[in-house]
Amino acid sequence: MTSPDWARDALTAVIDRVTVTESEVGARFPLFAEPDSGRWTTTGRGSWTGGFWAGLLWLRARYSGIEADRSAAARCTARLAPWVDADTATRGLILWYGTALASHDAEATALRERAARSCLEAMDPELGLVPWGSALGGPRLLARADGVPGMVPLLAGAGPEGATAAGAHLHRHLELCLGDGGSEHRSWTQPAWRFDAGPGWQPCEDPPQGWSRGRAWLLLAVADALHVPTPSGPWPEPLAAAAEHLLAHGAVLDGPFVPHADVSRPDGPLDTSAAAITAVALLKLARLPGPRTTEYAHRAAAILRHLVGTHLSGPHAHRPAGMLLDGCYDAGRGTAVRHELVWGDFFLALGLAALTGSVDITKV
Repeated sequence: MTSPDWARDALTAVIDRVTVTESEVGARFPLFAEPDSGRWTTTGRGSWTGGFWAGLLWLRARYSGIEADRSAAARCTARLAPWVDADTATRGLILWYGTALASHDAEATALRERAARSCLEAMDPELGLVPWGSALGGPRLLARADGVPGMVPLLAGAGPEGATAAGAHLHRHLELCLGDGGSEHRSWTQPAWRFDAGPGWQPCEDPPQGWSRGRAWLLLAVADALHVPTPSGPWPEPLAAAAEHLLAHGAVLDGPFVPHADVSRPDGPLDTSAAAITAVALLKLARLPGPRTTEYAHRAAAILRHLVGTHLSGPHAHRPAGMLLDGCYDAGRGTAVRHELVWGDFFLALGLAALTGSVDITKV
């Protein structure tokens, strides 16, 4: 893949923004930043987004080659340790993306391995998944689209039993969110389900059916799974069918580069983080054999270039450069609806790093 100047320049700006953010947040974790000032709202423990901040620091360390940057990334990753045994499926987001770029760091690798075993122990064989959990509040027995990405490669790292659990976790979510992995050809995604002992799985209203990140997270999880080695080889054809369903019904290849945060509300806010997640998923799919790999690669690059040209902040008197703006944390509650989001920055940086050859996208 070629390494265009715009991608290299944009990656430099995003990495420089990481350094500015680091100086502001200190030992806390950034969550979202005000679009006008760049000032971050932070969390002490990282919440479900902490792994993306660690991942950004590892990306910076790879980019710079500076030992101090590597040490900073390692220290941040170590602060994710309390999440290893937390009751939440977002451990995939936290402990996969927080460690996947630290391939030569023994402590990060050990943390990831501990997390994989802990998540395997949390697998509910009757439900066929790792439940959403209670660590972030609310009902425990949920299945949510954002509980799948990261969890699949994390579980698969726990040996043959982990690979089996990863497959079950993914397929159960696809069955619920798409309707038997997409075979019913629903034109929408039901991103969250609640399990009740009597009636079984029931759809949840929050997040809504039109939640753009629901489809993006599922596409990323499927793309991850298609690259995960298992004892019997890659996972089978139904995953490729699910990917095609998500692409076809989400207007991913021919619709707007940036979706609305709730696609059923075209008058509502955009969500650039969903676009960045989608671009990374397409880059992963483009690395698989098939007739549409070039189309996937071109669309991913076009999305990233649009994000850089339209939504990435440049030099400004009152805010830093390198901010991916117009991300939406929670449209329904009106929280941070046009902001910089730490996971949006991460996936933009990861996509740009893949375009410039700095990262093997199939390993993250």
